[in-house]
Formats: sequence, structure tokens, C-alpha cells
Amino acid sequence: MPSDFALKTMNAVHRVIQKVSGGRAGWQVAGMTVLELTTIGRKSGRPRTVLLTSPLREGDAYVIVASRGGDDQHPAWFLNLRDNPEVQVTLKGETAQPMVASVADTELRARLWPEITADFKNYAQYQTKTEREIPVVLLSPKP
Repeated sequence: MPSDFALKTMNAVHRVIQKVSGGRAGWQVAGMTVLELTTIGRKSGRPRTVLLTSPLREGDAYVIVASRGGDDQHPAWFLNLRDNPEVQVTLKGETAQPMVASVADTELRARLWPEITADFKNYAQYQTKTEREIPVVLLSPKP
């Protein structure tokens, strides 16, 4: 499983690609939209930002997957939004938008998971590596 250092390094490299390209590159990966998610740290209370892929949309919500590469632990960003679902999402060429995160319930996850894994098989592989059920999260515009 990827270490925290490896995950942070990959995120840093991704940010460099975006910066060097003037924001023209790095907003699509493997056919998925890349978004910048800002949560509030559950321990620090400070903003925490990470780049994530969104394999699909559900209405006006972006769907993200808390896979952490199939690790047995949830990613920190997931724990943060679970404790405080008010987040900020930035998309290519846009300003940050306030959004609300919600973890898909059993029924919604059961419907979305096959859609996600049909096109992005890596998520199905990640699920085989861990005992935990990998959460699916929806990021919806704040009403």
C-alpha cells in the first residue's frame, strides 16, 4: 500500500505539472476529472487540500472514491469530510466552490460501484486488497 510520504509526493508532483503547464495539464487522469478537494482537518482545524480523481458524476454531484490504493486505513481527507462535510472543490479554470460531502449509503454505493469499476478497474482491484468496504463519496453543490 502507498505510504503517506508516497501519496503526498504523488500529489506534489501532480501540482507541479499543473503549475508548470499554467493549469492546462493535470486536470484529467486516465479519463477521470481531477478536482482539488479542501477539507478541514479533524485534528488541526486547518484547511487540508488534496487532488483527487472523480470517476463519474451523479446528477450535479462529483463522485470520488476513498480507496487509498486499497489500504486498510481510510484516507485522511475522507476522515476529515466525514467529521465535517462542508468542503471546497476546485475544478480546472474555476474558483473554489463550497460543496457538501456525503458518503453513499449501502443502496447508492451498490448502484454506483459497478459503474465505477466497469470503466476504472483499478478501484475493483483496490477493493480486493482490503477488508474494509471502500467508501464512495458524493460532492454536491452547497444549497
